[in-house]
Amino acid sequence: MSKILHIDSSVRSTGSLTRQLGGEFIAKLKAANPAASVVTRDLASTPAPHLTEQVLGAFFTPAEQRNAEQASAIKTSDTLVDELLAADTIVIGAPMYNFSVTSGLKAWIDNIARAGRTFQYGANGPEGLVTGKKVYVFVASGGAYSEGAYAAYDHVTTYLRAVLGFLGLTDVTFIVAEGVAMGEEAVASAIAKSRAKIDAIAA
Repeated sequence: MSKILHIDSSVRSTGSLTRQLGGEFIAKLKAANPAASVVTRDLASTPAPHLTEQVLGAFFTPAEQRNAEQASAIKTSDTLVDELLAADTIVIGAPMYNFSVTSGLKAWIDNIARAGRTFQYGANGPEGLVTGKKVYVFVASGGAYSEGAYAAYDHVTTYLRAVLGFLGLTDVTFIVAEGVAMGEEAVASAIAKSRAKIDAIAA
């Protein structure tokens, strides 16, 4: 049975294009494979904890050597890593906030980037351990950053491609709705382009 992990990071519960388009995509995946299971992580309503000195210390302490406080501190991270490793397909909603990902999505990444669990260092350098999975990332931005003078401001797709690739997630497709602060016509065009890409993927 296929397992889908759906990560939403927009702080908006309504009016979010990444939530809307990601939800439409999940519905199409489910329609194509009714037996698929979906685990949803809403990082706005249930935030992943930001790293603390205590959690970081637990990361670098072998499991059998952690004290009760460290074992408790690392529970959420372990759960998030388990969800990631169990998934076959990962769908991420990643709106652009101030040229980068939301703080909620960054916190989730900080919790799943775990030496020994999702990556390791070997004789040839770092090696991602989260392999054989397909990732779809839904991005929405008020301006247009895919090309032109402002392309260098895009720290969403560049960052996510780098950090996901570091973990072994190299099969990543971005569905980008950009320029959505430029009026109703721009929003309609961005949605239409994203839906066309969703339909092409689903087909």
